[in-house]
Amino acid sequence: MLLSIHPKNPDERKIKQVIDCLKNGGVIIYPTDTVYGIGCDLHNQRAIERICAIKNIKPKKANFAFICNDLSHISEYARGLSNATFKLMKKALPGAFTFILEATNKVPKILDNNKKTVGIRIPDHNIPRMLVEKLGNPLITTSVDDDDLVEYMTDPELIYEKFEHLVDIVIDGGVGGLSLSTIVDATTDSFEIIRQGAGILEDFI
Repeated sequence: MLLSIHPKNPDERKIKQVIDCLKNGGVIIYPTDTVYGIGCDLHNQRAIERICAIKNIKPKKANFAFICNDLSHISEYARGLSNATFKLMKKALPGAFTFILEATNKVPKILDNNKKTVGIRIPDHNIPRMLVEKLGNPLITTSVDDDDLVEYMTDPELIYEKFEHLVDIVIDGGVGGLSLSTIVDATTDSFEIIRQGAGILEDFI
């Protein structure tokens, strides 16, 4: 299903429709402040496996991030945050960043792997943040196609043509971006940039 939702003022009935889908193990494609993402409820193992199959990656090797609504969820999934890290995240988020943090014991169980870190993302976009708020927990997420960020990936109708038989809902929230999020290793206070994307970290340090 291709579902049009206003990016600035999402319709609550349509958001509820997506939430019902997620709670039933659905996989969705949705807009963010960078590229379109593909995601599911982090508590649904079968949906996570579906995303791995769509992306052609093994669950043990998957590098998924968690989409959060705000910083309140983070202590459940990340530990050892220094004051400097928390202050930086508070300044930079919501925004086009993925912060790599030390994972709590919950994360390997959710992702079915032995990862010691977790990527936390709070996009500056109302649709994914409203989804997380109404769902009550983060979404597991990855970009629709990291290796092939071609023009059609910004157009939700063209994304739908490619993925309509693989996912349950493609949310049309307007034209997406072509730049990925900036990945920041925040496991230490050196804040190393692993991948430069749309977010400019220097603006917040």
